[in-house]
Amino acid sequence: MFSGIIETIGTVVSVAPRGNGRTLVIRSALPVAPAGEAGVGRADRERVGLGDSIACNGVCLTVEAVSPPDRFTVAAGAETLARTTAGALRVGDALHLERALRLGDRLDGHIVAGHVDGLGTVHHSQRARESVVIEIDAPAALSRYLAEKGSITVDGVSLTVNRVEGRRFRVGVVPYTADETRLGGLRPGDAVNLEVDLIARYVERLLGPSDDAAGLSAARMRALGYGRAHT
Repeated sequence: MFSGIIETIGTVVSVAPRGNGRTLVIRSALPVAPAGEAGVGRADRERVGLGDSIACNGVCLTVEAVSPPDRFTVAAGAETLARTTAGALRVGDALHLERALRLGDRLDGHIVAGHVDGLGTVHHSQRARESVVIEIDAPAALSRYLAEKGSITVDGVSLTVNRVEGRRFRVGVVPYTADETRLGGLRPGDAVNLEVDLIARYVERLLGPSDDAAGLSAARMRALGYGRAHT
């Protein structure tokens, strides 16, 4: 689980095919521990270690090899390559990095799973006095999850939707975020990873058709007394 607050910018230093997927070696300012000293199951969770989950441009990937002091390796499968921008990454490309949240961390963004829902396309980007205004075209299937003042994750960055017109939405990126992430450099036509609000997805599932007679539905909610006028 993540919050959409980027820790640092990493750089792809190696890309290699792996079956139908790819293996990526990433260098960054995040401290990387030798194998066995940090990571899942170890007391040291400050340094990057084996088994750690790291969001790379919003895509949750697992660290499978470490090269201290500043490199780690992740693998992206065929499904990830088909649904995200990971398949287009090349040596030298920069990408947003965020390590998984720990219990007790401040949730400065919103709840992010690192499971990309689809690819958006930048329609317009312009630096204004108080922010960088970006308009993005989302896939039609995701437009129902877009809500004014709602949350959206763009390449792993937690943002607030300012306006929605069909499947096009607008976000305003404050100067600090624009300078500390890659969002300030986005151009029309650029592809970006989108993750819609996690809660919206579950609400839709709960309210949708279900084979389970005990499942939550509008009819069942009425049967339970919700929506009735009480005197």
